[in-house]
Amino acid sequence: MEFKTDIEIAQACEMKPITEIAKLAHVDEKYLEQYGKYKAKIDPKLLAETDRENGKLILVTAISPTPAGEGKTTTTVGLADGLKRIGKDVTVALREPSLGPVFGVKGGAAGGGYAQVVPMEDINLHFTGDFHAIGAANNLLAAMLDNHIQQGNSLGIDVRKITWKRCVDMNDRQLRFVVDGMGGKANGVPREDGFDITVASEIMAVLCLSNSITDLKERLSRIIVGYTYDDKPVTCGQLNAAGAMTALLKDAIKPNLVQTLEGTPAFVHGGPFANIAHGCNSVMATKLALKMGDYTVTEAGFGADLGAEKFLDIKCRMAGLTPDAVVIVATIRALKMHGGRDKKELGFEDLAALEKGIPNLLRHVSNIKNVYKLPCVVAVNRFPTDTDNEVNFIIEKCKELGVNVVLSTVWAEGGKGGEALAREVVRLCEEEKGDFTFSYGLDCSIEEKIESVVKKVYGGEGITIMPNAKKQIEQLTKLGYDNVPVCIAKTQYSFSDDPTKLGAPEGFKVTIKNVKISAGAGFIVVLTGDILTMPGLPKVPAAERIDVDENGKITGLF
Repeated sequence: MEFKTDIEIAQACEMKPITEIAKLAHVDEKYLEQYGKYKAKIDPKLLAETDRENGKLILVTAISPTPAGEGKTTTTVGLADGLKRIGKDVTVALREPSLGPVFGVKGGAAGGGYAQVVPMEDINLHFTGDFHAIGAANNLLAAMLDNHIQQGNSLGIDVRKITWKRCVDMNDRQLRFVVDGMGGKANGVPREDGFDITVASEIMAVLCLSNSITDLKERLSRIIVGYTYDDKPVTCGQLNAAGAMTALLKDAIKPNLVQTLEGTPAFVHGGPFANIAHGCNSVMATKLALKMGDYTVTEAGFGADLGAEKFLDIKCRMAGLTPDAVVIVATIRALKMHGGRDKKELGFEDLAALEKGIPNLLRHVSNIKNVYKLPCVVAVNRFPTDTDNEVNFIIEKCKELGVNVVLSTVWAEGGKGGEALAREVVRLCEEEKGDFTFSYGLDCSIEEKIESVVKKVYGGEGITIMPNAKKQIEQLTKLGYDNVPVCIAKTQYSFSDDPTKLGAPEGFKVTIKNVKISAGAGFIVVLTGDILTMPGLPKVPAAERIDVDENGKITGLF
């Protein structure tokens, strides 16, 4: 069988005009703003003016990620296509990819194999310009902040306490720490500065949690950019920047419509960091997708301890959403890595490694069922090297928790390989009612919220708060920011804050190093380690393999 790369599969697909996809998604042409033949933005007025009922919401999450790969986006897309194949009216809601990973290590984020969203090249590159608009709004705020200081600094901003960084949507480690404003009085006030990657900008989180353009403007004005000499927060609103920033974002806030390889309508919009932010596509795209389909499939970044926790405790809480079912994606290869196997030794049967690694999956499953009280199914993304013994082992272990396991072959077979999963998801939605519960209440203290997530979701023993973080918690509580959700930034590779502790570690404590407020987004960021908000490129970046021919055809994207 001839092996085709993701981009070759995507380019061989005969896409339908976006007007046809819009009809399929019950979107009237008057709400459609076309970006060429195969992409469009949807006027958010549709949300207010439609009388369609909400469909069922299905969240796709996964075990703790490993280098062996899990295939969350691929499963999300394949499940949506599977639901369409069994006659359901379905939409899919995904994040937009960042250029950083596209040119770095990870590649794009449009699915893979025969379960992709298209046009794959456009989605992975400039798409409809949303990320550029977010970067421009971020950097306008930075420019206005430094200009305010240059023009007399009437707010009394302490240049040593500026928290707002500039951003660029590229992995560029050279920009992590810079000194700017050099060259004499006319060129600004010299200070230490730095860049984040655009997806780590608070504006990305703000855009993704906003319900309307008015909500967006209000959230932007609440963003804290730094502190005065007497430690009072200084906001974007005080710099009078929110109006102009909203003007830059007026189109970026509109959800984008594209399609899967099999013509399922896909809303691809927003893409916040899954560590220092909540790692989900926009609230507006999710709400629109829910209105336009009887079933909406969406995903959250990283494993269920990070992505699903933030989707449920932050996004669902803020947007008033309740998932009807959760899919937890696992691969036998990844579970064997959790059991101590080397990446090079995953291609043969090893029930001992699987037995050591499977507690990782079982803890994620138990969390969804017992902490959040939602119906769930395990989707095993099957590889040709997986044996029946290994598959049966997983089926038996999950049965003990009262959860079904379904094999998924969507990477190789597209929607056809997702039909069995689709049927189980429909059964869960129709027969098993959840009793959705958050892992903590908003009225708990900041410490109690963090401890609740660590104990209930991570399976840890408790938390150790460093003196610096203690001070920050006291200050945020004094400023009245203790009644918002917490967004815990920790390694994605382990339930603990130590990436080497694979499987389902026990008896550990999580160390809290820093606690910051994202006042515009409306959550507290809890840092357990050194989270890089500006990644670097690897020794051989993916960018070296990307090319374009004389006809404009791109190769090397994945």
